[in-house]
Amino acid sequence: MAATSKRLLLSDLVSSDKIDKVPSNYIRPISQRPNLRHVFHDSIPLIDLSHLYGPNRCHVVDQIGRACREYGFFQVKNHRVPESTIANMMQIARDFFKLPEEERLKIYTDDPTRTTRLSTSFNIRTEKIANWRDFLRLHCHPLQDYIHEWPTNPASFRDHVAEYCRSVRGLALQLIEAISESLGLDRNYISRQLGKHGQHMALNYYPPCPQPDLTYGLPGHTDLNLITILLQDHVPGLQVLRKGHWIAVDPVPNTFIINIGDQIQVISNNKYKSVLHRAVVNCDEERISIPTFYCPSPDAVIGPAPELVTDDEPAVYRQFTYGECYNKFWNRGLATETCLDMFLATN
Repeated sequence: MAATSKRLLLSDLVSSDKIDKVPSNYIRPISQRPNLRHVFHDSIPLIDLSHLYGPNRCHVVDQIGRACREYGFFQVKNHRVPESTIANMMQIARDFFKLPEEERLKIYTDDPTRTTRLSTSFNIRTEKIANWRDFLRLHCHPLQDYIHEWPTNPASFRDHVAEYCRSVRGLALQLIEAISESLGLDRNYISRQLGKHGQHMALNYYPPCPQPDLTYGLPGHTDLNLITILLQDHVPGLQVLRKGHWIAVDPVPNTFIINIGDQIQVISNNKYKSVLHRAVVNCDEERISIPTFYCPSPDAVIGPAPELVTDDEPAVYRQFTYGECYNKFWNRGLATETCLDMFLATN
């Protein structure tokens, strides 16, 4: 039956109203649908980080640089984030989304400026077609500035999520150093451009969908931030655009998926490209993914690294504050065209 009641969260619509058709406000035009039959199964580079901390560091840095240049995505293993920390994070996400509706809705808001918020789709204030997703978004650096806003139910939520955030931030900083080196820059160059640094995360919940070919969990988009570190459960859903084809990136246990965001594209002066990716849904299983977005602080000024600007390769982008870019991103919504076009040096 079609949905007959208004619910704020998709998960409650699916579980309580037991729909067997996708409501009309989730249905994409035919030309914008996922076309799941034309998705390729391929791999992205899997990089062993165990040597990033030893004498073979330069080899790992080269691998990371090649992956950033050719794919925009890679996976990492031996990343030093404890398996127990990962397991606790995934379990607390499941536990949160299984809480009663009235409990979860205590932190629901459609205001994208809120630093802790439960919401649905992407930005329901501006979008015309909804996405098949609920999410809990948290700011988490500096941790002491935000942890008091986080849910206290489940009881261990703050402890487990804080532990995870600290561990993943350590990984992010190591990767940022390696990316900086891979561009021929000082190891700390990119980190110095980030102001006070920022870190956000999302707990994404994608319920089973009765007609997954009509909608998206999230449509094709690039990430605005610097780098994204993605933890996902065993259910496939991530797809990456490569050479004009969508590639399904299947989960690999005990790895993270890393993708470079728009800010790396700017700093690298387009040597590294932020790549379109999307989340598709399925009719059999719910899916949970937990991306951590590492980014500049709002007042940080971002632009191409001077060492990467030459007469033959002039600056592609003008300087801008990350806050300016962030506001444009949320107001515009997800789109296949990057909002970086607004900051081209020729504009």
